[in-house]
Amino acid sequence: MPVHNASCWLEECLQAIVHQDFTGSMELSVFDDASTDDSRKVLEGWRERMEDRGISVVISGHSSSQPRGVGFAKNKAVTQSSGRYLCFQDADDIMLPQRVRLQYETSILHPNSLIGCGVQRLPEGSTERYARWINSLTRDQLLTQAYTSHGPTVVMPTWFCSRKLFMKVGLFDEGGKGVPEDLLFFYQFLRQGGSPLRLDQRLLVYRYHEAAATHSVTEETIWKLRVDFLQERVLSQWENFTIWNAGKQGRKLYRSLSLINQKKVKAFCDVDENKIQKRFYTYEESKERPKPTVPVLHYKEATGPFIICVKLDMTGGVLEENLNALQLREGTDYYHFN
Repeated sequence: MPVHNASCWLEECLQAIVHQDFTGSMELSVFDDASTDDSRKVLEGWRERMEDRGISVVISGHSSSQPRGVGFAKNKAVTQSSGRYLCFQDADDIMLPQRVRLQYETSILHPNSLIGCGVQRLPEGSTERYARWINSLTRDQLLTQAYTSHGPTVVMPTWFCSRKLFMKVGLFDEGGKGVPEDLLFFYQFLRQGGSPLRLDQRLLVYRYHEAAATHSVTEETIWKLRVDFLQERVLSQWENFTIWNAGKQGRKLYRSLSLINQKKVKAFCDVDENKIQKRFYTYEESKERPKPTVPVLHYKEATGPFIICVKLDMTGGVLEENLNALQLREGTDYYHFN
């Protein structure tokens, strides 16, 4: 557990750890990343209760003027710990009593999996679409939807895996503020052939608040990582493809691609007649002469495979109906990018 100025959440968080129904041996390993509140005092105040419950406690940290970041703190917490399995817990979240037991049992059966679980959002109703996405992805979609703007399909605050798996993937990026260390780790895990897995039970209360570290990562940073990963994993395997969305997002994706992959784009497709009537998109910023032009088609006239740049869960089911009507299979005929 990495901690930075978390004293207002720690009581609930630590109480939940004490209440785990797992009967094996447990250790709480905390790294305090330059907190200026009384987080350290709160943690020390729980040491005895933890030890009475049979949970050994390792607490360390630093008091430099600047925090070193979540990646650094998580790495420290992992390396000073001694368990054969790792359960990642954020200081502002609350685990349900069965979490460690159920994820541990699953981890034994699936040693090469990064195991997550469903979440309850607090306050209820915050980031509604995101929470629905976390909880409803199918096992296949945990792989196929790794390119969407939501980040890792198994969300970091729910991660559980063997130490062996973690060390094989490698430590978190320690770039500090603004670095999506979870996404970088997750992509590396997938590159190594790892399979993400999610327990459907909602075993974590996942808190949403303005001070969360997530907010320090810019959309642009994530966008670039996603585009690169999409090119590496999907587009490199395709001879050509269609971008589903002739609007801003689709065109932005096109402009973000390498020259090789731009040349693979055979068309944009859309449902909007105004966009279709233009018939072509011209890449005005291109240094090439003549400037590249890409046809804009109605989606029923377009051919796959497709990269879909339409926001998930925002069309009232129309997008999903259109995909089904064309009998397209996710992960073969199309991938979601939004």
